[in-house]
Amino acid sequence: MNILCVGAGFSCAVIARELAEHGLKVTVIDSRNHVAGNCHTKRDDDTNIMLHVYGPHIFHTNDQEVWEYMNNWAEFMPYINRVKTTYKGSVYSLPINLHTINQFFEQALSPNQARVYIESKADMSINIPQTFEEQAMRFVGKELYEAFFKGYTQKQWGVAPSMLPASILKRLPVRFTYDDNYFNHKYQGMPKNGYTEIVEKILNHKNIKVKLNTSFNKSMQEGFDHIFYSGPIDEYFNFKCGRLGYRTLDFKKEVFEGEYQGTAVMNYADIDIPYTRITEHKYFSPWEEHNKTVVYKEYSRQAECNDIPYYPIRFAEGDSLTPLMKYRTLANTQSSVSFIGRLGTYRYLDMDVTIRDALDTAKKTIKLINDNKQLPAFFIDE
Repeated sequence: MNILCVGAGFSCAVIARELAEHGLKVTVIDSRNHVAGNCHTKRDDDTNIMLHVYGPHIFHTNDQEVWEYMNNWAEFMPYINRVKTTYKGSVYSLPINLHTINQFFEQALSPNQARVYIESKADMSINIPQTFEEQAMRFVGKELYEAFFKGYTQKQWGVAPSMLPASILKRLPVRFTYDDNYFNHKYQGMPKNGYTEIVEKILNHKNIKVKLNTSFNKSMQEGFDHIFYSGPIDEYFNFKCGRLGYRTLDFKKEVFEGEYQGTAVMNYADIDIPYTRITEHKYFSPWEEHNKTVVYKEYSRQAECNDIPYYPIRFAEGDSLTPLMKYRTLANTQSSVSFIGRLGTYRYLDMDVTIRDALDTAKKTIKLINDNKQLPAFFIDE
């Protein structure tokens, strides 16, 4: 059985490897000149710093199997994501924690005192928050909302937080301790030699053929028994039901001597500062030493037809998701294509979820093939 995987990111790479291990022949194509998709990392020509070319990716998960899987392919170094934010000329710690609260309100509160204090700031008139703004106002009050959520969120998503649903802010990131670890996951780390090396190793198998600088077209389907498609689902159907919305990112790269900001990630919460954050990439590899430094200023905007899609816009309910529902219906009429990954299923996915989905998809695929059953358009339920 011959399989075509469209895209050389983690979704297709993991599926391709698992199928290849079971004797299937797999061809992986990608329109770019490298593997690993938006997780692509490479050494900077000028500084030799490991760059996260499409923005930073920190690996974090509670899934032990996924953690062990990744560690099979690379040495992971301890790494804790500690994010700072600048607001009105002062630097604060994120997520909002006891240090942030005490600094912002010029207090010296204990954890219990801080809980009571923040409750006194909350807008208790909001019973059931309907919007992002109401969710934040209900749980932390106007001052913290306007300082750390309002401007940043508007820049990130291109609309006022009052226009976003409360579900965007499912769990308000507030801690009443001095813990400034951005993530709560049990396993956290950074691959010593970057993510691209991992994907290259995963794809290094006698039953896998990789073709870069190769765009997908439907005429390719004739040469394969099945396709795993990780590109945009609307593009596969030539946008016949309309374009799905994405946010994209622009990066302004700059090189400096020494250090620039002294931390890997600095958010900028003020609405009048056009970029959302600045990332300093040598701090993503703190075990290395470099005399120079590379920073990326990150700008968020609506994706246009030739842009790299980053974040699917799935804010609203009902009618606004009709195009996606139409594409899913169309997909279910296909007999030899499965849609996978962030773009194929139109979901925002962290790396660990992407890998978990891919491992599960491969396992189900092998069973269905052995049982002589047809592969579905979607392996992951909405």
